[in-house]
Amino acid sequence: MVPSGQAVTWRELELRSRKCAAALLAAGHRVGDGIAVLLENHVRYFEILWAAHRVGLYYTTISRHLKADEVRYIVTDCEAKTLFCSMETLSDLAPGAIEAISLNRVLVDGSRAGFSTYEAWLAQIPDDVQLPQTMEGTDFSYSSGTTGMPKGIKRPLAGANGFFNASADPRTRWKDFDSDSVYLSTAPFYHTAPVRWNMNVMRAGGTCVLMEKFDPLSALDAIQRYGVTHAQWVPTMFVRMLRLDASERARFELSSLRFAIHAAAPCPVSVKEQMIDWWGPILYEYYSGTELVGRTSLSSEEWLAHKGSVGKPEFGQVHIMDEAGRELPQGGTGVVYFSGGSAFTYHNDPEKTRQAYNKRGWATYGDVGHLDADGFLYLTDRLANTIVSGGVNIYPQESENVLMTHGAVADVAVVGVPNEEFGEEVKAVVQLYEHGLASEALAQELISLCRSHISAIKCPRSVDFVQALPRTETGKLLKRAVKAGYWPTDNRIAH
Repeated sequence: MVPSGQAVTWRELELRSRKCAAALLAAGHRVGDGIAVLLENHVRYFEILWAAHRVGLYYTTISRHLKADEVRYIVTDCEAKTLFCSMETLSDLAPGAIEAISLNRVLVDGSRAGFSTYEAWLAQIPDDVQLPQTMEGTDFSYSSGTTGMPKGIKRPLAGANGFFNASADPRTRWKDFDSDSVYLSTAPFYHTAPVRWNMNVMRAGGTCVLMEKFDPLSALDAIQRYGVTHAQWVPTMFVRMLRLDASERARFELSSLRFAIHAAAPCPVSVKEQMIDWWGPILYEYYSGTELVGRTSLSSEEWLAHKGSVGKPEFGQVHIMDEAGRELPQGGTGVVYFSGGSAFTYHNDPEKTRQAYNKRGWATYGDVGHLDADGFLYLTDRLANTIVSGGVNIYPQESENVLMTHGAVADVAVVGVPNEEFGEEVKAVVQLYEHGLASEALAQELISLCRSHISAIKCPRSVDFVQALPRTETGKLLKRAVKAGYWPTDNRIAH
């Protein structure tokens, strides 16, 4: 654990996860049941997940930043029979919020009325307890809720853990973990990617270096200190590291790092170029989702030849569809669908599940994009972010990509705001590196920059400057929250 230095040995992980699994069985859990985990980046986190995994349970990890109503919704919706939490995560919620939920409650540190104490809970189980042979458990994740209430994504236990199946594809050599692998986990543990990555590195016998909270200097120090071979990032982390002084960056020996993998959010071309210049061609990118209906990926060399792409399919096939459900030819922009992926359901929401599939049985993550002549996929935007102005569909990521090239811009969100004549018009909401530089002159400069690169109809008609834009810890922009400030609550356009 970085920076606390807490450590868990393999012997401790095996013993404690086995005893925790037996305690779950003793509490009445059976194959296919669920647990929920509401913890900060805690040293006990992954032994609890392994306990559920070892006896065929679903484990739902919950963001500690959610409010009480949101936590109750997820815990209830996923039908968890046991909830693990800490004194820290309880302190973030209103008094009595967790106690109001009818289930087993286990506190991993401290003590509180209405909760079992974790260490005492484990102590009831003998060290030599044997577990029954059963199928593996898996994650039961909820979306981050960037475009609405979180959705539970549940897959059949059989074959559910295939994300890291090895393949002969050189673009995915980063999945070939072994006992020499040292993985730097940079993000909040509750997120789907850290859950799956850490579990699979441990499965392979590798070492996990777990950051309690991301800090650019601490991350670089961890690579050097622990000989990190694999690390996963989101683009905002790249931006924070690139903002370090060149002298600070030069202090660290990073030659052990062989695979720097990124996903979760679009990476501006200029940012990725700078990272490859700094670290060399070790950046690998993939595009996927918790639903696992399909996945594309590409290496640095491929990206340099197809800048802005998120790669070619690892399995299955990509299809670009128009609004009428017709497949578009190469170069056409439409909704991205995958065929040949795994099946999933949105828990307790058959209508939303149905909407994710088209009549041919192909599924979508809800993104818009196109394919080039070589079959590489480029994402234009989220379908939910589409701005409809005067009947024309506008994808804000195009102008966001241009605006991010301006040296003063640290972050940007382009959204649709009310316009009486056209329904919506395009606005840029900009976070500057130095907020004091905000001015009408700079706003016009940004609009002009955009118009010099793309059609004027796609460009913002106005610019607002803010101190900070809302992003999740995994780098996803909460565009719904940005847009909400511009629309009356009873008259907001939903796409």
